[in-house]
Amino acid sequence: MTLPLMPKATAVWLVENTALTFQQIAEFCGLHELEIQAIADEEIVAGMSGLDPVLNGQLTKEEIDRCQKDPQARLKIKVANIPLPVQRSKGARYTPIAKRQDKPDGIAWLVKFHPELSDAQISKLLGTTKSTISAVRDRTHWNTSNIRARDPMDLGLCSYTDLNAAVEKARAKLKKEGKEIEAPPIPEVSEAQEFTSTDAS
Repeated sequence: MTLPLMPKATAVWLVENTALTFQQIAEFCGLHELEIQAIADEEIVAGMSGLDPVLNGQLTKEEIDRCQKDPQARLKIKVANIPLPVQRSKGARYTPIAKRQDKPDGIAWLVKFHPELSDAQISKLLGTTKSTISAVRDRTHWNTSNIRARDPMDLGLCSYTDLNAAVEKARAKLKKEGKEIEAPPIPEVSEAQEFTSTDAS
């Protein structure tokens, strides 16, 4: 499924400006329904400006009206009449030096919020090694004390499209194997949350 540009900002706009259900918005933006609930309650993305999907040509007012009248209907993204970007060739993903130090934070976020992803999928998404992923997961990474779980899409380490495709593939595999797919925890407000646990005292 094709996701809208900047899904979270689009979700903020839809929550604030339409009567669509949380499920409709969640499915259109590729987010969890609980995340949409948290956006509506201003528990996450506080202060984020909404992105109008009608203004940027991803939805029509008629499509929104259609789905507002029928809670069971699903929003369909408007097909853009522009050439799609060229598919990148297979191989290791190049990450600018300035962003490489953010990879452990992105790994921590994926491990926490998308446990269904395999190490191989995370490695492909972020262009990292399985040994680094294991070190972050097991908290044996040399910089564990400074690792914070931060959204790799916001860090520019992977695209929304690539992550959504990987998640759908992982969930389809679990479903095929008859394993239960747990709902991911809700990401906390703005500032990236600490990956390492702290005492409640």
